[in-house]
Amino acid sequence: MMVVAGLTDKALFHKYRTMKKSAVIAALGALAQETRLDVFRLLVQKGPEGLRAGEIGARLGQPSPTMSFHLNQLRFAGLVTSRRESRSIIYSANFKAMNGLLSYLTENCCGGRPGLCNLPVASGCGTECAPQQADVTAKKSGRTPV
Repeated sequence: MMVVAGLTDKALFHKYRTMKKSAVIAALGALAQETRLDVFRLLVQKGPEGLRAGEIGARLGQPSPTMSFHLNQLRFAGLVTSRRESRSIIYSANFKAMNGLLSYLTENCCGGRPGLCNLPVASGCGTECAPQQADVTAKKSGRTPV
């Protein structure tokens, strides 16, 4: 079965559930650009509810054609998903792909003894990452976090 989509497709994982090098290279390549890195971090911060494409552009000060290009690059790399709501396209971070990438990068940390590495644990970012409490507080106070 030939699959061209994103990082979470079964064809891109080998038997140990780690990512193939080609998928890792695609993800890292997509993130190796300043605007795309900013977009991805913003979407991770927003959680599974995501943001409208126009709102992402407004927050980052980027015009629509530029955002469309960068969002498509992230989508092709499997790092973001999109869904249509009425006339808007909502983009969300693909947390399963993000966690797969982090797992691949740290898989053999310290010779297979990760306790020696003091790796920070991404709290609350499983495949169904819940919105952080800080976002709720910011909404109540009227501030919009970036």
